[in-house]
Amino acid sequence: MDYTVQSLPPASGLSASVLSFLDEKFRTNENLAEAPSLVSELQAQCSDLDRTLTDLNRSLGTSLVAYASFSDRIGGVFNDISVKLIALGSSTRSHSSISDGGGDGNGRAEQILGEELPALAKEVAKVETVRMYAETALKLDTLVGDIEDTVSSIMNKNLRKTSSLQNSEELRQLAIKTLKLTEDVLTSVTKTRPKWARLVSSVDHRVDRALAILRPQAIADHRALLVSLGWPPPLSTLTSPNLDTGKSAEVPNPLFTMQGDLKQQYCENFLALCSLQELQRRRKSRQLEGYNWEVALHQPLWAIEELVNPISLVSQRHFSKWVDKPEFIFALVYKITRDYVDSMDELLQPLVDEAMLAGYSCREEWISAMVISLSTYMAKEIFPVYISQLDEESVTGTRSQAKISWLHLVDLMISFDKRVRSLVEQSGILLSFQEDGNLQKISCLSVFCDRPDWLDLWAEIELSDAIDKLKLEMDDEKNWRMKVQGGTLISSGPEDFKSPAISSAFLRHLSSVVDRCRSLPSISLRSRFLRLAGAPMIRKFLDCILLRCQEAEGLTALTDDVAMIKVANSINAAHYFESVLKEWCEDIFFLELGLGQGDPLRISVGENNDSEGPIEGSASGIFDEEIGKLEEFRADWVEKISVVILRGFDAQCRDYMKNRRQWQEKGEEGWTVSKSLVGALDYLQGKVSVVEENLNGIDFVGVWRSLASGVDRSLFNGILMNNVKFYDGGVERFDSDLQVLFGVFGAWCLRPEGFFPKASEGLKLLKMGEKQLQDSLAGGEKWMKGNGIWHLSVTETEKIARSRVFIS
Repeated sequence: MDYTVQSLPPASGLSASVLSFLDEKFRTNENLAEAPSLVSELQAQCSDLDRTLTDLNRSLGTSLVAYASFSDRIGGVFNDISVKLIALGSSTRSHSSISDGGGDGNGRAEQILGEELPALAKEVAKVETVRMYAETALKLDTLVGDIEDTVSSIMNKNLRKTSSLQNSEELRQLAIKTLKLTEDVLTSVTKTRPKWARLVSSVDHRVDRALAILRPQAIADHRALLVSLGWPPPLSTLTSPNLDTGKSAEVPNPLFTMQGDLKQQYCENFLALCSLQELQRRRKSRQLEGYNWEVALHQPLWAIEELVNPISLVSQRHFSKWVDKPEFIFALVYKITRDYVDSMDELLQPLVDEAMLAGYSCREEWISAMVISLSTYMAKEIFPVYISQLDEESVTGTRSQAKISWLHLVDLMISFDKRVRSLVEQSGILLSFQEDGNLQKISCLSVFCDRPDWLDLWAEIELSDAIDKLKLEMDDEKNWRMKVQGGTLISSGPEDFKSPAISSAFLRHLSSVVDRCRSLPSISLRSRFLRLAGAPMIRKFLDCILLRCQEAEGLTALTDDVAMIKVANSINAAHYFESVLKEWCEDIFFLELGLGQGDPLRISVGENNDSEGPIEGSASGIFDEEIGKLEEFRADWVEKISVVILRGFDAQCRDYMKNRRQWQEKGEEGWTVSKSLVGALDYLQGKVSVVEENLNGIDFVGVWRSLASGVDRSLFNGILMNNVKFYDGGVERFDSDLQVLFGVFGAWCLRPEGFFPKASEGLKLLKMGEKQLQDSLAGGEKWMKGNGIWHLSVTETEKIARSRVFIS
């Protein structure tokens, strides 16, 4: 093969930079062997430069052609304007000359002012708009071209691997700066020129293509830097089974130990990612203006996600060994989160602030990302295993162990969430996670947000566990006899409800369900859980006391004191339970649940209860329906007690009612009350005393008032309205009997006669004189009101007046 030897040009013909380059590359004779590779490298670089130059020439040519077309159009428009201005000037001069000699000039002037000048002004405005459009389009084309060139340079340098990482970061910062300038122009155009939407759309399309290259490259560089830093840190010393007993051996934090150029490169890359994310937020804010864009704008911090993802992958290798020991999983995640949270505040937060990424806390983002990774793993790996165990045990008819495991897992989740929230609060800043949407980010219970069927299963297990425990307490008769000591579950009101201990047992388990539901990260989930686990527990309690009352009624029709006491205890239990529920419902926690009654999840819960449906337009309590049923239960059985006692009283005084002759005679010698009424009053007092001793004070008032009203009706209808003739002695007898009756009820009120309005006013009429009664027959309603007769009708008054017999 023939090799042609070419000599170098004389040294005097070479530039200083070339001489310096040759001196650096060929210091010794051994360097001559590297000449072929150096030539190849130089030829490759020259080819790249030629291609870049060709692309730039082509881009410049396109821009010039576009600019030339705009210039031609503008030039043509200006020529038209010049012609029209010349014509306008000449017409104005001619108008001046004509106006000196005739009246036709006035019409021409009006035509110029009314038609031609507005048209000319409109043409000038169009020209100005075209000029501004051309300038804006050219400016945006230049900026986007610079972005594309910078992105292309970054990609070429990364492919050749000949430039340093520092140079790549400088180019990336330049691209981000140009992107921000472009976004400023687009924002201004969107606000001031909304009709230029196609221009904005075309620029957005080109910027999106550039960002689709820039962001993945920045993330790839960030991941390479993390590997160089030694991230993720080794977890071998963190996976001890005694994670919660104290701190294990300290593991160096790579974010604190990095030094020199590596630290500078990481910080610059972190800052670039934050700047890109802030730019993305600005663009989304502009593009989604007018829509509900708050949720779409707040994305997890990209740079923090890149820290969490490798840790999550390494941790899952250990998690797979601990499916049956979930406490180790929660302990490991909490320890990692706690040990590295300080570096987020001290090192990374200043970089986020420098990037002006408003509304982001590195501490909260770190904690949130760790919790979300744990929740994702649990949803994919842990819960399916536990559900399969429940399904297997349901086939055999026993679900004890799987149910215990499920409840234990939920306990661990609740405990973990409380510890995580304390980490967030340690920053000294008020929690920004109070809203439902943000609270989900730091709660591993957020797994139930996407799987409401799992929430239903949890509520079913929780309810089943509580009912199983309550069955033992319901079967123990001591809990029905022993009274609740003190007001541990109710803080207001001095009332003694005399409630049996069983009501306290139900409330204790219901309170436990409420406390567990407080940890759920959204109001709709809490409301759904309480309707599925809490409300059925209240209905179970109501069914239990109702069954006891029905048993007592069925055995003795409540004529026996033991049965009456049993019903009274059930009423006491219902009243105490109702009072506690009402007090709970005044708490802000339950008020919020009431506001969320119309959530979509309620529809599926209410399918099994036709009376339940979403409540719209009103804020109602979560337990309003159950409280209403408890009130109805109390009212029904208080009324039944009154009816039973009244029925017995009527039976005891049947002879007293039938004896019509006694009202024509004086009372028996030595007796202040009719003998036939003594047994009935003794029965009445005895029964009411039993009720008073065993029934709570509030419901007892309802009993004796209802009883007084019934006795009043019975005496009025059985005696005063029974066509009886009252002589003077009979009036005295009836007065004495009523005073004794009033005395029985005087133990519970100051004016018992006020609760016997018909009998009292009937006696008042009987005690009037003959002339006064005759006036009543003629006076009618006006006479009745004037004489204090308010509860009797005119017909009743006349009948009583006619029943009075006077003997002269």
